[in-house]
Amino acid sequence: MARMPENRPYHHGDLRSALLASAERTLREKGAGALSLRELARDTGVSHAAPGRHFKDKQALLNALALAGYDRMARSMEAADDPELPLQPRLTALARAYLGFAVDNAELLELMYARKHEPGAEEEMAAAIDHTVGRLAQIVAAAQRRGEIVEGDAEHLTLVVGTTLHGLATFAANGFTRPDGAMDAVPEVIHHLLHGLRPR
Repeated sequence: MARMPENRPYHHGDLRSALLASAERTLREKGAGALSLRELARDTGVSHAAPGRHFKDKQALLNALALAGYDRMARSMEAADDPELPLQPRLTALARAYLGFAVDNAELLELMYARKHEPGAEEEMAAAIDHTVGRLAQIVAAAQRRGEIVEGDAEHLTLVVGTTLHGLATFAANGFTRPDGAMDAVPEVIHHLLHGLRPR
């Protein structure tokens, strides 16, 4: 019986994880256009047919990468969130977690948002997005109940908060500002978000 190569980068059935890890490396280094199941098979040391057991085509692979990204981002934000904190330090901690994820995973984050309207993946992506944006919506609604922020449409206020955090992260991830400078600016950004820019 032929033996599998000793240097294969997976074992005991975790091929899917190995393929996703290899795909993410390619995404970082060469972009989504360079991804192919055939190349992933070669990089992972398996037969050309093996990736097809986990991803029916490249689109399925890209969706899986995006969903894995949303899961990692959600776990990062969950780890940073402390419901016992007042709103300003709580949002500051969440903003830093999101910014850190965006800077470390710029290409993946771009893919994540690009795939959210992909036909056939809307339901899964919507659930994944809700796991992250939904947390922000809950924080906004709770802050309204406590009188920490203005009354009004919670969904609209969540959009304001979310776009502020995402804008800062995008600037840092795309080189418009230094990541360390953006991270240092987070408390001031959150302060202005909550208190406005008008002189007081």
